[in-house]
Amino acid sequence: MQWDRAKVLVTGGAGFLGANLSLALAARGAKVTALDAFLFGGGANPANLEGSDVHLVRADIREGDLRPLIEGVDVIFNLAAQTSHMGGQKDPLADINVNAVGQVRLIQAAREAAPNAVVVHASTRQFYGRPHYLPVDESHPVAPPDANGVSKFAGEQYWMIEHRTAGRPVVSLRLTNCYGPRLRIRDARQTFLGIWMRCVLERRDFEVWGGAQLRDMTYVDDVTDAFIRAAETKECYGEVYNLGGAPPASLLEIAEMTIRQGRAIGSTAGFTTREFPADRATIDIGSYHADDSAFRKATGWTASVGLEDGIGRSLAWYQNRLGAYL
Repeated sequence: MQWDRAKVLVTGGAGFLGANLSLALAARGAKVTALDAFLFGGGANPANLEGSDVHLVRADIREGDLRPLIEGVDVIFNLAAQTSHMGGQKDPLADINVNAVGQVRLIQAAREAAPNAVVVHASTRQFYGRPHYLPVDESHPVAPPDANGVSKFAGEQYWMIEHRTAGRPVVSLRLTNCYGPRLRIRDARQTFLGIWMRCVLERRDFEVWGGAQLRDMTYVDDVTDAFIRAAETKECYGEVYNLGGAPPASLLEIAEMTIRQGRAIGSTAGFTTREFPADRATIDIGSYHADDSAFRKATGWTASVGLEDGIGRSLAWYQNRLGAYL
């Protein structure tokens, strides 16, 4: 894959992962269009692409004619999604309209306007549900714990059907908790670490629910690298891969790292622990970390940024930008 002058579409391109990916591709010389609906409660932020060479288009995959945006593209990085667990529980119809119906519309438009485009689809570890074993590999049973997991699984499977029936080169990456610059930190809608970092930056204590649960967090630069490698590696086409990150750590360990890195920038924040709230406990998956050896073997990818280092980099990045992300 030659990125210099390649025509690329990034859906969800003004969001956390989409913006970081769009900027990285533009730096490689690609002609990048970022498509984003700026849905309420999502991660899209105009500041994410401010001053860049990325062409930003405000549009929704659920409506309108998508073909002009897709016409002749070489690669589609598909990150358009509704990702809030509680949002999906409260309004499953809206959830499935984005994560499944919208995906089918995108597939149909791509068939007409870019039949040979490579697609890398952003999926999630969420629909494995509560793990039967750790680490979780791609053969683990699928048992979505909530409506958002169901809709995300449906969206992924529509894309894999497109590979099997139409021969389109498609790769799906099942992501774990991702974090880093440009993350939505005003609340916990994208990840618990977002609201923790906001509290540290504002010198306020935060809450840890439970604490023993394990997570493998992925720094955004490593996620971006994984998406690009997936598009470049023909051996990946037609496959679904888990993507992990740094070695797993408990929520308490992650909280302690966050406090230590906060101290380094002058924060006085601490944290308290509490039981998992009743409305969240029913959809909590407990501990999770991925077996992503298949993707590492196929692409040579590795998580290069350690967890505490990544938290420190993130806090430092937000220090002078906090207003734009609240």
